[in-house]
Amino acid sequence: MLLPLKTGELQRLIPAIATGPQFNACTGDPRKILQRVLIAVIGGVLALLFAQGQFSSTWGPVWLVVGFVFLLYVLWGPILEAGQRNATLRRYPAAAIFSGEIADLYTKERVEARSERADARGRLELVENRRTWLCLELQDEDGYLGQLRFPMDKKHKALRRGMAIRCLVLSERKDFSRVGALTDAWIPQLKLWVGEYPFLLRPAFEELCLRRLR
Repeated sequence: MLLPLKTGELQRLIPAIATGPQFNACTGDPRKILQRVLIAVIGGVLALLFAQGQFSSTWGPVWLVVGFVFLLYVLWGPILEAGQRNATLRRYPAAAIFSGEIADLYTKERVEARSERADARGRLELVENRRTWLCLELQDEDGYLGQLRFPMDKKHKALRRGMAIRCLVLSERKDFSRVGALTDAWIPQLKLWVGEYPFLLRPAFEELCLRRLR
């Protein structure tokens, strides 16, 4: 079942500015955090050195501000990334609540990083960092809708075929003949949210589902 959203509901459910969960999701793994720290330190130090060298000129204060902006990149970097991700879904002209079920679920191994290291004999070997992802096939009375993929966790072991699932469907077409994107999803039976990234303001979505799906 697809229930089209009313004007303004999509913008209320997917905010333009990053929420706390979205900030945490975009903070990334230790490697990504380290990259941001290096960018912040190198960019900030270089800008402050420029500011010190041109302190008496009109460009001195500008470089000083640029330096502080770089130093705060660890904080505003995830906010900017979350805002960009939210914007990709907020731009869709058509959005609807999907109420259906899990048609199938299975796991896949996904390579998230590759690196080389020396073995005991000093030879380089390729090391792959793999992670198990869970794939959910979604359907309703009209048939197959699409697939949700996200990293597998212990709490996901309770998921079963046939369980009710709700999410937002985004499309470029008003008739939803072609699905553009799916958001994170709500499993009412388990009171569990699933998805790779928390697009939705979850309490607001749950409340909207209660009102529209009575």
